[in-house]
Amino acid sequence: MNPSIKFILVTISMLIIAFFFNPWTPLLFWLGIILLQLTMSRTNWKLWLVFMLPFSIGAFGYLWTTVVFGANTGGTVIWSFAGIDVTDTQWAYALSLAFRVMAFSTLSLLFAFTTDPVKFIMSLMQQLKLSPKLAYGVMVGYQFLPVMKEEFLQIQQAQRLRVVETKKYSWQRILAMRRVLIPMLAGAVRKAERSAFAMEARGFTGNIRSAYYCPIRLGRIDIFMSGVFMTILLISCLGGVWLS
Repeated sequence: MNPSIKFILVTISMLIIAFFFNPWTPLLFWLGIILLQLTMSRTNWKLWLVFMLPFSIGAFGYLWTTVVFGANTGGTVIWSFAGIDVTDTQWAYALSLAFRVMAFSTLSLLFAFTTDPVKFIMSLMQQLKLSPKLAYGVMVGYQFLPVMKEEFLQIQQAQRLRVVETKKYSWQRILAMRRVLIPMLAGAVRKAERSAFAMEARGFTGNIRSAYYCPIRLGRIDIFMSGVFMTILLISCLGGVWLS
């Protein structure tokens, strides 16, 4: 899919789901997104489960805290434990929050796992007319991340070779991080200057161009997948209202 179209569909879906407070709409939408991911994407499911783990813990936290500490909204008491009465309305709100977290996190991971960041930035410039100055700045910063990680490890290894004293206490280790961060900051400034000079030497002005070396176009797959997304969203909304 075109990354801009995918980004718009994800944003619209989240905004619409946020206005439904019954538990069935986010549940159906969550199951629909998982089905979509199973049938129409190539996903590393082991990595997906690792990333979903903190979101699942957060969803359970929302469920538990809403049930235990939620305001008394009335309704029929469906079960009690440890002197706490849980009503059907309170339970529905708790499930709605939990399923909403799962739906939003699954949708976000679907976008992150199936979108090339460089193509996404290029698509924002070409389809949504994002300023090239901002777009290329974000792209250069993103490409610096693996370089900064490698430089961090190299500085640490160089200090170990020079037998830099290892601090025993955690607060001493935090203070000692300046020996790593200051060289990294100096290196980042030098890399930023070289990147700016290189972009200027290649004629970068920050103006929106009429043609690009790597055009990101709209195709039939974007229309088809937009229909699939809207169908899942419509079924979730109507099904949630009908089941509630």
